[in-house]
Amino acid sequence: MAERWLQRYSKNRPLPGRLKESLLDLHHALDELSVLDSRAARVIELRYFGGLTEKEAAEVLGISIATLKRDWEAGRAWLVDRLGWGQRSTLDK
Repeated sequence: MAERWLQRYSKNRPLPGRLKESLLDLHHALDELSVLDSRAARVIELRYFGGLTEKEAAEVLGISIATLKRDWEAGRAWLVDRLGWGQRSTLDK
């Protein structure tokens, strides 16, 4: 999903090099996360790239909002650590 979003976004607007690099790093990290925890990766994709609310994403995945929140926190923490973004990131929504 991240790759499709990047392609769709960059067709109409040129992306600065650092942003494109960061998005590609995020895409690759999401691929890694999906091997370790596919549901957490899907939660990140639906919420961050898909713009779904917690309720909408939970319904799509067939899980409770509490489970979705746990997956969101775990996936976000893993990505922040993997990408070296420190405590705050663009995923802090």
